Amino acid sequence: MRYLVFGLCLLLADPLHAGEKVAFFGMTKLDTSLQTKALGESPQEAMRLAMIEAIIVERFEKEGFEFVDLEPEREAIDRQVNLAKCYGCDSRIARRLGAQYSLVGEVQKVSNLILTMNLQLRDAESGVLVKGGVVDIRSNTDEGWSRGIRYILKNRIFRREE
Repeated sequence: MRYLVFGLCLLLADPLHAGEKVAFFGMTKLDTSLQTKALGESPQEAMRLAMIEAIIVERFEKEGFEFVDLEPEREAIDRQVNLAKCYGCDSRIARRLGAQYSLVGEVQKVSNLILTMNLQLRDAESGVLVKGGVVDIRSNTDEGWSRGIRYILKNRIFRREE
């Protein structure tokens, strides 16, 4: 397997292969906004989190990937607060589940209008970042969230190298 050095990450040079298995651990919401502390949790944001998870699953399935069942590792998954920042536990769990890739993501709410989305696809065997992307959003709406995740999927995860 060939690797490319990109910034501080090693990226796999080989393209993704349809038919491979992905362990998708969902999106974690990190809320550091003062609005939530003052006004409470937003049920719309919980629905938006589910919406972008569905967009991710739909796109990966459209590209020919298969998702593994996470239930055999539920206990290990539930021990983690954020699988996107668990020092490689996501890759180890994905490998035990028989997946070739681990897929994790975060939505960080900085304020009611500023959000950051991050999606990372790692090789389950090595833990190396295969593809990933981050986007800032200036709109806490269904349209803003869906446009943000679609941008990462189109331009970072499934971007065709020429």
